[in-house]
Amino acid sequence: MTDTRFDVLGIGNAIVDVLSRTDDAFLEAHGLDKGAMRLIDAEQAERLYGQMGPGMEMSGGSAANTLHGIASLGGRAAFIGKVRNDTLGNIFRHDIKAAGVSFETAAASDGPPTARCLILVTPDAQRTMNTFLGACVELTPDDVDTDLVAASAYTYLEGYLWDPPQAKAAFLKAANAAHAAGRKVALSLSDAFCVERHRREFRALVEKHVDVLFANEVEIKALFEVASFDDAMQAIRGKVEVAALTRSEKGAVIVTANEVHVLDAEPVEAVVDTTGAGDLYASGFLYGLTRGMPVAVCGSLGALAAAEVISHFGARPERSLAELVADKVHG
Repeated sequence: MTDTRFDVLGIGNAIVDVLSRTDDAFLEAHGLDKGAMRLIDAEQAERLYGQMGPGMEMSGGSAANTLHGIASLGGRAAFIGKVRNDTLGNIFRHDIKAAGVSFETAAASDGPPTARCLILVTPDAQRTMNTFLGACVELTPDDVDTDLVAASAYTYLEGYLWDPPQAKAAFLKAANAAHAAGRKVALSLSDAFCVERHRREFRALVEKHVDVLFANEVEIKALFEVASFDDAMQAIRGKVEVAALTRSEKGAVIVTANEVHVLDAEPVEAVVDTTGAGDLYASGFLYGLTRGMPVAVCGSLGALAAAEVISHFGARPERSLAELVADKVHG
């Protein structure tokens, strides 16, 4: 797309992740559903943090991870999300800007603290997320700069943020501004938890405002309340321009009005931590779209980026994705 300042503008939760290794017994003792995300309040966050093993802090948030990946690929990325002017807020702002992502949303000077996600990683590489949203829920339509939206080829919306009424209004303002400027809108369903809570609204959002949809197998089946992946695939067809449906080790299926591409997962020596796999898949896919690549190539880029992030601890790439792609092409 021409005349754009950014390839992708992401709107989502600004979160600092705290990752800790644990075992199934710890999850069972605390009544945690392995592999899922749950929202917790400030008291629960303090209690769980106190009981977790040693952790490592790193900036996270689904859309922010995706933008980090786009920047690592050499793309131009910007982020809108809310932090507090506190220690974790400063960490988040430093990290995302250091990665090459523009982040100019004003920090809140009062109200809840910056969000944090307590991520427990079991030996099978599954991540169980416990999220205190904090300042994230303070995002309002006033934080959406429509000039920034109009200057971005794609506006990428994070489904996790579709909860507070003001955040919903911010999403719709951004989507409308993008289409008014002739730009595209992408959405990640984020988690089956989100889909179950907002199924009817998500369906309306997808059909009326979304050009590119990202979902995993569980999420897309939940969206349409069907038992089989094939039924879900048929249900989404024609409702968006492109649906990128990921299936973990089974790879992904890319669906357009006229095409269906079944793509293998990128092989990895060992799966260490699945945190961020879907986020980085979106990085590669959106980067490809903004370069005018065929959707099957976009899917391959997504798989490559996802493979990098699941091969180590943490939700952001440790190696330059641009170098990784270059090695793949020339190797």
